[in-house]
Amino acid sequence: MNLSAWHEDGQGLHRDFEFADFVEAWTFMNQVAVLAETMDHHPDWSNSYNTVHITLISHDKGMVTERDRGLAEAIDQLLASGTL
Repeated sequence: MNLSAWHEDGQGLHRDFEFADFVEAWTFMNQVAVLAETMDHHPDWSNSYNTVHITLISHDKGMVTERDRGLAEAIDQLLASGTL
């Protein structure tokens, strides 16, 4: 699992995603929402115009777990698939 684009600290696993415009960013968020529902693990995130910031942490454990790393990897695969 290569999560080199993600940054892990005591508050979670973080990554910023930049897109061409707001619509592309929103499309990405919709696709991640469906993915998160499928995996039953949901991100903390924010959107500002063409940028989406995602933080993954298992709140019930108070730390980053394999569920977070698995969702991060799935998000990276979604982005790499070019389906936006």
